[in-house]
Amino acid sequence: MEATSLSTSLLSRLPSSSLSHKALDHVFLPSSPASFQTRTLSYRTSILNTGSHFQLSESKCRRNLISCCSGNGADNRDNDVPIEKRYPAFPTVVDINQIREILPHRFPFLLVDRVIEYNPGVSAVAIKNVTINDNFFPGHFPERPIMPGVLMVEAMAQVGGLVMLQPEVGGSRENFFFAGIDKVRFRKPVVAGDTLVMRMTLVKLQKRFGIAKMEGKAYVGGEVVCEGEFLMATGSE
Repeated sequence: MEATSLSTSLLSRLPSSSLSHKALDHVFLPSSPASFQTRTLSYRTSILNTGSHFQLSESKCRRNLISCCSGNGADNRDNDVPIEKRYPAFPTVVDINQIREILPHRFPFLLVDRVIEYNPGVSAVAIKNVTINDNFFPGHFPERPIMPGVLMVEAMAQVGGLVMLQPEVGGSRENFFFAGIDKVRFRKPVVAGDTLVMRMTLVKLQKRFGIAKMEGKAYVGGEVVCEGEFLMATGSE
């Protein structure tokens, strides 16, 4: 109430020509707390001293607004590029034919389509293109196609196999097995049309016992959808 009375008394001293309804609307907001009106009053009084001063400030604000809008338009020039040309494809470091030479899996259980980053014996990043033609979708589920979590884990284990099944690492596909999983969490469902991006990293290798411990994360659109710890058996037969 005190702030409202003060603002009314000050305004009564100003020439009527120096004020406009827009000025009053911007400076004194009826729904604003009294503390806000008090702070605003001290800041805006100098602007309302003369009508010309206020009009100059208002004109300057308009120019800034137009300039800002023009800048945003320049930033949106990329929208002129057709969407099919806007996003680059994943690189191919190991293609499907090379993957088939490393992994023993075949249809319908080969769940890695391409390797996009590869450091044998250390880590690998690979993708699985999830399509409605995948053989598990008719049963999981007919009305809502969702990739089974166990198959996400299997796909990640296969990426782990790509990390370890190399001569320089000492692995071979005849004696490489999925030995265990721990701390697996599923964060979001993976559906037909998604691209599953999987990173597997070797954490510890015990050659004496033939055990490799790996950490894995799977992403869709940059968001984690699955993660966990994996054990691989690499001992001789």
